[in-house]
Amino acid sequence: MIRARLRPALGVLVVVAVLGGGGCTASRVPPADQPVFVGSSASSTPSASPPPATPSVGVPSPAPGGTVAGATPIGTRAPVVDHGPRVGNKVALTFDADMTDAMLANLRTGRVRSYANLRILDLLEREQVPATFFLTGKWVQRYPEVTRRIAANPRFELANHTYGHAAFTRDCYDLPAQPVGELRDDVAKTFEVLEPYGGRQTRYFRFPGLCHDAAALDALAPLGVTVVDGDVVSGDPFATAWKPLVRAVVDHARPGSVVVMHVTEANAAMTDEALPRILAGLRERGLVPARLSEVLAAA
Repeated sequence: MIRARLRPALGVLVVVAVLGGGGCTASRVPPADQPVFVGSSASSTPSASPPPATPSVGVPSPAPGGTVAGATPIGTRAPVVDHGPRVGNKVALTFDADMTDAMLANLRTGRVRSYANLRILDLLEREQVPATFFLTGKWVQRYPEVTRRIAANPRFELANHTYGHAAFTRDCYDLPAQPVGELRDDVAKTFEVLEPYGGRQTRYFRFPGLCHDAAALDALAPLGVTVVDGDVVSGDPFATAWKPLVRAVVDHARPGSVVVMHVTEANAAMTDEALPRILAGLRERGLVPARLSEVLAAA
């Protein structure tokens, strides 16, 4: 089902302040049962037989006979996905890895020890839990070994979260906004940064703060990406307790849900505490974590 307009990224559960440019999202009300795609304009209609995406800047090369998950026809407005079909029992756990210039300055001065939460990776690897990581280019360059670790795990997918976590619209929390003319190059550069790491690379993309408008979506048309928002936002940036994160995810996750969390340790210090309880809560509800591409595949 195609919706006629974009939904705002803000909701009513937990509003997250962005301190020092590091936080990313605020919690939102879960959508109605039926919709899967959030349409980018009133004139958006699904093509009956879309042509295959042609190569573009930074497009990872698939295996022979394979395709790149999330790839869309080059030159069309990027589709926006909130969640997968409400069937089966799979949910997608996604983790954003933000990195702004202010965060890099915090690392250089020693104000912050780390924006890479290895305890999350340890748990996911130990429990063999699939996940998808939306990585900023600057985070990858700051943590190349961690990126290699993520790429080497066949249960993990890599996705694009911009180069420096700047906003693609005005008034997106406290993030500095980029000119529209620079948006395409920012995202293309991140794909180029990611490509040498291999692994399960995708054409999925997430806007900082989930903030986007028609101009931002049009700017990404040459890259053939699918924009992924998410219908279950944990609210983990700058959280001071783990219990609200568990409730935000476990209470609202449903078949096909896309859960938004963060792997940026200093700005999401409670995520590793909440994650084992989140996994247990999902199991109790009969929900099984899967890669984002698997959750969205039936769409």
